[in-house]
Amino acid sequence: MNRLLIAVSAVLLCTGVMAQPKKVSILGDSYSTFRGAIPQNYAVFYPLQGNDVKNVEETWWYQFISDSGFQLEVNNSYSGSTICNTGYNREDYSDRAFISRVNEIGSPDILFIFGGTNDAWAGSPIGEYKYRDITKADLYFFRPALAYLLDELKSLYPETKIYFLLNTELKDEINESVKTVCAHYNVPVIVLHDIDKQISHPSKEGMKAIAGQISDFIKNE
Repeated sequence: MNRLLIAVSAVLLCTGVMAQPKKVSILGDSYSTFRGAIPQNYAVFYPLQGNDVKNVEETWWYQFISDSGFQLEVNNSYSGSTICNTGYNREDYSDRAFISRVNEIGSPDILFIFGGTNDAWAGSPIGEYKYRDITKADLYFFRPALAYLLDELKSLYPETKIYFLLNTELKDEINESVKTVCAHYNVPVIVLHDIDKQISHPSKEGMKAIAGQISDFIKNE
């Protein structure tokens, strides 16, 4: 009888462990924001008049997480943020840059980095590829800042599966840089395509397309 109880307990314990849904975090910009779903002091884009995404359930990340049976850990998305410390009009964005938020994503099983859009739009300096001895001054350039970001995330969250979401209609040098730096750190890049947008941001159809493309990519890995 004792052996039977032990066996049953073991099965229940294993079942409980297996039933735990994967936790997903997002490190992003305006494309991943929604009022009430991000830290209170962060700039937010959605919802906004002129874009038909009006409910949080219509965002790409909510759809993906819900459809996959996962759960949201942290959505650390700041509208207008760049990966590097150089923002619009060459302003210092070190208070909101992706590299400044690496410690604020919880303990996810999966992390989506959805960035580079504002670096492209703001004309942030690209810089050179650099993977070692990155200085504070280097972090104002896109390539070394992205390398620093991935290196920090890999170090802080060694068990987390990291994906980079690459937006459509970005500069070739941004696309090339993302693919090159991510390849160096063995981070898969999900290259998005055919995303419908309103005010340069995903519409409801665009959000649905993003969620679907992420799901298809992960299923086919």
